Amino acid sequence: MAKTVRMITNDGAVSVIAVDSTDIVAYMERIHCTSAVTSAALGRLLTAASMMGSQLKGEKDSLTLRLNGNGPAGPVVAVSDSSGNVRGYIGEPVVEIPLNKKGKLDVAGAVGKDGTLTVMMDLGLKEPYIGQVPIVSGEIAEDLTAYFAQSQQTPTVCALGVLVNPDLSVKAAGGFIIQLLPGAGDDTIDLVEESIRDIPPVTNMITSGLSPEEICRSALKKFELEKLDEFSPEYRCNCSKERFARGIATLKNEDLEEMAQDPVTEVKCHFCNKKYRFSPQEIKKLMH
Repeated sequence: MAKTVRMITNDGAVSVIAVDSTDIVAYMERIHCTSAVTSAALGRLLTAASMMGSQLKGEKDSLTLRLNGNGPAGPVVAVSDSSGNVRGYIGEPVVEIPLNKKGKLDVAGAVGKDGTLTVMMDLGLKEPYIGQVPIVSGEIAEDLTAYFAQSQQTPTVCALGVLVNPDLSVKAAGGFIIQLLPGAGDDTIDLVEESIRDIPPVTNMITSGLSPEEICRSALKKFELEKLDEFSPEYRCNCSKERFARGIATLKNEDLEEMAQDPVTEVKCHFCNKKYRFSPQEIKKLMH
């Protein structure tokens, strides 16, 4: 079961959130049948979206991350609710490219670096908040760090990781986000930098048995931390036949008339690959 923990330093200067998203990313891999590098790319984005979504205030708030770098993997999308439950998809689930110079999965090569990271937050207002930054590296964590710095003016440390087994199953996935809160001084920044200087990769910490709370404490070992909350997010799709019907109903009548000529109209959810079938009679009922 995935687990997320949010903590804050006892002086209120720094917040940290960490998640063990192994179960979420493993479920995603089974749904989308992703290759190793696309599991890493979408898994990292899902992990980040889950942490960022869980920091939303309203029960019905949602967050969407879209990475479009014009790479062979196509667009990568992750959507989270305010409980950190996520769903996502990637344009091309199977991409086979060589390892990068460090001998690691080349996520940047799959995602591409010529494009943007878009963050959309639906906070129940008339218009959603949309922030967009150029892709910095394609490694996702660095791109999110750039987003926080440019769009939210919040100094942030973001770490994300996905470890894939030789059989393409997911061995470990997780991440953490450290953010300086208003009023944090230079001495606090120095302590944060000192804390994370030699921190091991997130997947190493997870495979060695560290919990999200222990990851938080390892990431900010120079500070006293207080736990704010913890919860168990999951991969959760909210699709339904009714939801697809509402989408189809927005089409023009002539398009619906054409669809009704087919014996059956089948639509598939991008997020969970579930299929819904509509008869000609059901299509005609959607005409307006």
